[in-house]
Amino acid sequence: MTLMRVGVYGGGSFGVALAKASVRAGHVVKIHSRRDPFATGSKPERLDVVGDSAQLADCDLIFVATPSVHVEEVASSLGRHLDGRHYVVHVSRGLVGDGLETVSHVLRRQTPVRRIGCLAGPVSAACLAEGEPGGGIVGTEFPEVADAVRDAIAGPTLRLYQTEDLVGCETSSAMVGLLALALGYAVEMGFGPSTRAVLMTRGMAEAGRVGVSLGGEERTYAGMAGFGDLLSAVAGDERPEVRLGRAIARGLTLEAAAREANAYVEGVVIARRIQQHAQRKGIDVPIAETMADLLEGKTSPSEALAKLMSRKVRRE
Repeated sequence: MTLMRVGVYGGGSFGVALAKASVRAGHVVKIHSRRDPFATGSKPERLDVVGDSAQLADCDLIFVATPSVHVEEVASSLGRHLDGRHYVVHVSRGLVGDGLETVSHVLRRQTPVRRIGCLAGPVSAACLAEGEPGGGIVGTEFPEVADAVRDAIAGPTLRLYQTEDLVGCETSSAMVGLLALALGYAVEMGFGPSTRAVLMTRGMAEAGRVGVSLGGEERTYAGMAGFGDLLSAVAGDERPEVRLGRAIARGLTLEAAAREANAYVEGVVIARRIQQHAQRKGIDVPIAETMADLLEGKTSPSEALAKLMSRKVRRE
């Protein structure tokens, strides 16, 4: 293992978990946050909280742990201080703008950094922070980036796989985020295991169609970044997307549901964008469209279920 200087941009639960995992692996860590995430608890040694992104410039590997809605601002800020020697890896479950631009594309567009990656799959904040057994996948075109992420956070209890299909990794993560939202909704509405299995399986078929249209490889959606991540949600990892879906199904407003989920959920923003992209490409995405209608209050739960179940059954 090579000792590194690791930076984390974002003081939310996942950013803090990445910082803790890196400290546990023996690295020196800086976490950039507008507020001190350790203000009410103990801060690990070899970890500094900084308020200026310029202070991350002396890090070798930088994790970007902010929602995609902020990535333009974050990339612009980092771009003034980073250069080609840095590695940048994001953990976003979102896509940017109506054109569904990947976060890695924004980072390349806004910064001089070229060795970029995405951490995805079933790896969770709890897994990272507490050292629980788990796994994930690093999407990157650069083997040295995947090796750096393994050195930074992997250990005896965390297995990190690698794929060169960065776009597929990012779009899988985004689509699974939306499907986890739908899963939470279905669970709260009392849909049984068979119904949820059909919903998730067909949802991943949609994910593959959307992902391939954006440049991803079809096989990625059947792997760790796609089905592997979704299985963790189905198994009950109680990720924020599931909590949000359940809260919405109970009739809470999006604002109140977000407070209950205690997280910003990317699927709320991208559902309609995915449906509109699919319409332009001639792709069938009934589950994404239904979730967009539900989130916007354009349909009721009973109408949504009836619409999905009345669709013509085709060959799988």
